Amino acid sequence: MKYFFGIVLLLLVSCGNKEDILLPKAGKTIVKDVVDLSPIYIFFRVKGKDTLAEVNRKNSIITTNWILNIDKRLPLRLVIPEVMKLQQRKREEKEHRNELALNYYSYADSIGKNLAFIPFTQVYYKMEKPKLINAIYFRKNNTIQVNDVKVAKSKLLEYLNKRFVENPTQFAFCFDKECSYGSYIQNMVFIETIILSENLIAIAKDQEYVY
Repeated sequence: MKYFFGIVLLLLVSCGNKEDILLPKAGKTIVKDVVDLSPIYIFFRVKGKDTLAEVNRKNSIITTNWILNIDKRLPLRLVIPEVMKLQQRKREEKEHRNELALNYYSYADSIGKNLAFIPFTQVYYKMEKPKLINAIYFRKNNTIQVNDVKVAKSKLLEYLNKRFVENPTQFAFCFDKECSYGSYIQNMVFIETIILSENLIAIAKDQEYVY
């Protein structure tokens, strides 16, 4: 355990000013190893009564895999616009473009005691509520709503399979902009490990809404 937290601490304080970032925690590893990487940091800042997201990308190399280390306390309304800017910069690069270079969020696997990563290279974010009939909403109070129906997280897969078993349906994922980044990562790990294991449910993985 000491070795695990040592790795996390070294990663987070190696960006010049030796400042801490509180990483999100989840109970499963999606991706364990990433090589040829550039770390990018988004710090939690407070100025007066305002919360700010401060980006440090001075070590980012466009041809490498980008690892975004983001403080779990930040709300999505501050995090996602910064992520969108970083994505756009990499997508618009022409001269030094590397099609194999991916983007990952980092988090701590509290069960495996290791640093873990979840890819988001192909995700296109929209800062708006979707104009779709079928959507899964992750609310600020850690509740889930499928269209207009509240569903317990532990019952979500069961509900979807019963409700849509005869008519497989594509869903979009939507997140309350006031949700913390920490809860967002936990929900993304939940999505990857549970919902996407089912063939009955089609997921619009390339698009997420923050509203």
